[in-house]
Amino acid sequence: MTLTKARKIAVVGGGPGGLYAAALLKRLDPAREITVWERNAPHDTFGFGVVLSDETLGGIEHADPVVYASLRDEFVRWDDIDIVHRGARHTSGGHGFAALGRRRLLEILQGRCRQLGVDLRFRTEAPPAAELSAAYDLVIAADGVRSRTRETYADAFRPHIEEHRNRYIWLAADFAFDAFRFEIAETEHGVMQMHGYPYSDHESTVIIEMRDEVWRAAGFDEMDVRESVERSAKVFSDALGGRGLKSNNSSWVTFRTVVNDRWSHGNCVLIGDAAHTAHFSIGSGTKLAVEDALALAACLHEHPTTGAALKAYEAERRPVVASTQRAARASLEWFEELGRYLDQPPRQFAFNLLTRSRRVTHDNLRLRDARFTESVEREFGCPEGTPPMFTPFALRGLRLRNRVVVSPMDMYSAVDGVPGDFHLVHLGARALGGAGLVMTEMVCVSPRGRITPGCAGLYTPEQAAAWRRIVEFVHTRAPGTAIGVQLGHSGRKGSTKLMWEGIDEPLPDPDDNWPLVAASPIPYKPGVSQTPAELTAAQLEEIREEFTSAAWRAARAGFDLLELHCAHGYLLSGFLSPLTNRRTDAYGGSLEGRLRFPLEVFDAVRGVWPDDRPMTVRISATDWAEGGTSADDAVAIARAFAAHGADAIDVSTGQVVAEERPAYGRSYQVPYADRIRGEAGVPVISVGAISSWDDVNSLVLAGRTDLCALARPHLYDPNWTLHAAAEQGYTGPGVVWPEPYLAGSRRPQTGRLDAPRPRLVLPG
Repeated sequence: MTLTKARKIAVVGGGPGGLYAAALLKRLDPAREITVWERNAPHDTFGFGVVLSDETLGGIEHADPVVYASLRDEFVRWDDIDIVHRGARHTSGGHGFAALGRRRLLEILQGRCRQLGVDLRFRTEAPPAAELSAAYDLVIAADGVRSRTRETYADAFRPHIEEHRNRYIWLAADFAFDAFRFEIAETEHGVMQMHGYPYSDHESTVIIEMRDEVWRAAGFDEMDVRESVERSAKVFSDALGGRGLKSNNSSWVTFRTVVNDRWSHGNCVLIGDAAHTAHFSIGSGTKLAVEDALALAACLHEHPTTGAALKAYEAERRPVVASTQRAARASLEWFEELGRYLDQPPRQFAFNLLTRSRRVTHDNLRLRDARFTESVEREFGCPEGTPPMFTPFALRGLRLRNRVVVSPMDMYSAVDGVPGDFHLVHLGARALGGAGLVMTEMVCVSPRGRITPGCAGLYTPEQAAAWRRIVEFVHTRAPGTAIGVQLGHSGRKGSTKLMWEGIDEPLPDPDDNWPLVAASPIPYKPGVSQTPAELTAAQLEEIREEFTSAAWRAARAGFDLLELHCAHGYLLSGFLSPLTNRRTDAYGGSLEGRLRFPLEVFDAVRGVWPDDRPMTVRISATDWAEGGTSADDAVAIARAFAAHGADAIDVSTGQVVAEERPAYGRSYQVPYADRIRGEAGVPVISVGAISSWDDVNSLVLAGRTDLCALARPHLYDPNWTLHAAAEQGYTGPGVVWPEPYLAGSRRPQTGRLDAPRPRLVLPG
């Protein structure tokens, strides 16, 4: 549909997003006819204070100086965050918050709309969406998380709404906190938390939050609002100084994450909570709505038609919102699982809370408050001047000098399973690059266990000799760097082309393909992949022997660590997942049955692997598919391997079934490792879009992981760890530059990219 310029505009919803959109659009074109419908009275509002960032305020200042000036005069500003847990209060400064009362924000925006000539209709339900679309050039749906407009056009917007497990209630106190305050209360019913911040010089927002089961155990489900308010004030009496709390249309609710596949339909567009929500713990709901309004007004001003403007608006805002929602989800889930972190050292707990969303990082926090960050590092055990990533870590008899692992990466460059010069250069370069541990690709235990004809193996003396050459190079030329081998069997994902020729595609010549085996006869890609044969008892015994033989050769080759590959849909992973294991014998059915063969293989390998050398296990902690391995399953799987002697769990996800739907994002697999570390009590290796040394420092110092495995960054830069040290000014024992490379241990100078500014500019 081609839509002409919008002259007659309907806005459904008189919250900050709808009001600000109306004001901006009227200011840009006074001839526009703009009507706002709000079913509540002008001063009705839910909640108390709102927080806006400097970035958002800067956008408001440029778009409407009148609104900005009014807000500027009202804002309360502060820099500190207080975290109070088990009687200890830790303060981190330099954060820079600005807040004001939600009611006052609405008054300012309502006044600006009236001043500009916007028709505001309070206590009035908006006409049905179809009527508005027919009568107006543009309909802006700013009608909140339970948007009727979105429901009307659900087939077009395709919303996805997720209810979360914590209960919370918005309250207020008649005094101003002197910082953003997080307070943890460990009660007989479970953990409760308070989020508090000032929004005027004599008032504060107070949010009480807890798991649903804690809420019920404490009896809040049977209390009215008055009783809930009184009980909450009693629980957090110390934080409140014995003072009470007050409500404002308050009720206990669970947070709803709203995501829409589309934000516009015809001449109707969603903004704010109607389009997307972000958990209150990162303070972005009002911020996102105001920024939506700014972007929508700008796009309508810049583009010749409404249709083009709506497309541009969504293209501009969707990536920003997706990033914010990922951060909000990380924060939300951290508070849902807060009990997992209660026994952390006090300063580490505070650091973990501050960095929970990954928006605040170790380096960022060090710039904001160096004293606080250094105190966390000291408590963690970092020697003075040592970033967390360069602190050593021990696994059994192996001492790694830093926390960086070169993740296993298939190179598909072996000939008859024999690693050659390419592997020597590839692994040798990354060992010279400073990582504490360098891992081989998945090394296959038999010819039929290969993924592709180019996969490396450890099933012949020639292969063992070639690996010994590589191990000796690492030990000799990169002393202090450990090298580990990952053993695996392709299972149903074998007999395929090299990755760059067609990933997971069968070999083109039928005569070149080899028969596949798996837990169950289920092809990886139905209609494309070969159907594997279900393994018999005799074949299971044969494969166990193949693993032990490969492990024996790996030990003789001098590898420092052995990892068993039980992830990504390969043979052992295929036993673990209920989506790929349909067996009815002792090796299928319950999780205990599905674990049986992988544990038998682990025990057999551990039996021949030297006792002083560690063994790790890589697992897929979720299949990213309905009915697959769950996060609870992953914890149970990790516990089982740890009980059998695994020294660490390498926590990956997915690649088990072709129909998976991963939730990609920065450090997106770390929460699974974090949970396993906390609940199974076993060291973990985290993987998955960890791309910066700042991420590594943040995750290690927060106690969410023990080691970080990076793949693509090491393909981009074999010297990634050395460069991380140089960029942080670190020269200690946690990373050592090879003597031939010492001259390059400082960042090279670059040519000047800017020109001197003229000292005097004369009129033309």
